[in-house]
Parts: sequence; C-alpha cells; structure tokens
Amino acid sequence: MLAIVIPYYKISFFEKTLSSLKNQTNKQFKVYVGDDNSPESPLSLIKNYEDTLDLVYKKFESNLGGISLVKHWKRSLDLIQEEKWVMILGDDDSLSINVVAEFYNSLPNLSENKIKVMRFSSQTIGENGEELSEVFCHKEFENVNDFFYRKYKGITRSSLSEYVFDVEKLKNNFFYEFPLAWHSDDLAVLECSNFNSIYSNNEAKVLVRISNLSITGRTDLTLEKLKASQQYFERLLYHYPRKFNEQNLQLIFRKVEYFFYNKKTISEYMRLSYLHLNYLGFLSFLKFNRRIYKNTKLL
Repeated sequence: MLAIVIPYYKISFFEKTLSSLKNQTNKQFKVYVGDDNSPESPLSLIKNYEDTLDLVYKKFESNLGGISLVKHWKRSLDLIQEEKWVMILGDDDSLSINVVAEFYNSLPNLSENKIKVMRFSSQTIGENGEELSEVFCHKEFENVNDFFYRKYKGITRSSLSEYVFDVEKLKNNFFYEFPLAWHSDDLAVLECSNFNSIYSNNEAKVLVRISNLSITGRTDLTLEKLKASQQYFERLLYHYPRKFNEQNLQLIFRKVEYFFYNKKTISEYMRLSYLHLNYLGFLSFLKFNRRIYKNTKLL
C-alpha cells in the first residue's frame, strides 16, 4: 500500500492538497499529516475529509522546520505503519486524480526491474493555480547520469513531491542535512536509486506550487541556497566521484571549483588537485591549475 506523508506547516493551500487526495480514482493509500507545531491548525480542514480519506494526524509539540526541515520530514515519515512505498507531499502541492492509480499500474515495472525510486511528470503552478511551466516528462527508465545532466543544464526540473520512494530504502538512505533542505531531495533520489535508474510514469502529474510562502519562491534565501548548493556538489565530488560519467564529473568539479575561490585554502587546493589527477587525468589537472593561477593568489 502507498503512504502519502504531508509534513504540514502552512494552511494557505492545504485544502487544495487534501481535495486532490479526496479526488483520487484509486483509494488504496493512507495519508499521514505531521503538524510541525504550526500556529495555523489544520484540524478544521481535516475534519471535512475524515469520511473520505484514511488519514492519521499528529501534532508535534515542538517546531523543527525552522531549524531543520529534514528532521521534520523524518519524524513525519516515522508515522508510517506498514506501507512499503511513500510519497512526501508538500502542504501546498496537488496531485492529478490518477496519480495513485498510475502508481499501482507501475508496480509490476518497479518490482521486475528492482526500482526503488519512481516519479511522475510535474508542472509548476502559481498562487492562484495558474500554470507557470510546461509539463515536465521523462523517459520511462532514465539513468541518473542522464537525469543529473538534464537538471544541471535546466532542461528539466525536480522537487520532492513528485517522487515515490521504497520506504525501507529511504530510511536507510535518508535525506542529508543541507541548509533549507535545499538539494536534500536531489541527493536522496541519487542514493535511493543506487545511482542507477529512475522509473517515470508520465500519465499522471504532480502540481508543484511556487509562491512567496515556498522556499523555492522566496527571494530572501539566496545565501542559504548557495551554501546548500556548495555542500551538495562537494558531497557528490568527495563521496561519489565514481558514480558519475566524465561529462557530469567535469560539471561537478567546476561547481566545486567555483565555490573554492571563496575559500582559497591550501588543503582544499590539494584535495581538488588529487581528485583531478585520479578521476579526470593529468590534462584536466593542468587546466585546473591554470585556472587557479589566473583566479587566485593562493599559488
């Protein structure tokens, strides 16, 4: 059975989220709402859906989201009982009416190919539900190297709500703690898929809302997002260099190098030099040093 976990905090669009769950053509799912001690209680809304949704509500005594979204995601995920698959749905996002039905239609492919991460097509919408983007679709089976490249280049997009994870796999490779949980979902997709393949179902879609209440839509968090991006790309480079093809590894190196210019430390230079020699070869190492010479007084 499928669990849909909603780490709740904002009430503004929550009824649209619940309504999209109520309208699912397949009712084989259970909803878990983890309330991050929000000042905006959702109970009055939830009561309107008690007869149509199999729903568990838990209000936590402390607010964690302001400190760590990842920790709030974890305690919300811990509410799951016996379900084997989980979708972590934003409290302002919505599902097309056939998302659950298409999940079950996909199960044979997931089982046969030992897939641990699947996704649906997605589309971004605004505060009033207006379309902000095209519908983003994917190959049925996509190697994570191809997906990483497409997202890096801005050819596609990705957000947590559109994914379904194998529960056991996710608990063993849980979201890494980046500032604002920015890129935490990206890394979880890579790790939970074993850096192999993601299965996609484009027959249903997730509507991802962008507003001034969402982290993606807020413009006052630029520095925190940059810090998270730095930590994300450094983690990919320092922990998973063998998981990427040469093209993607070059892209990751250049990102880490970009952030290096703010550090300019000998230890970081030595570390990057070592990785260049070991994973991209002597010519790449020479080009790296040429760029370093032009851009810093470290050497």
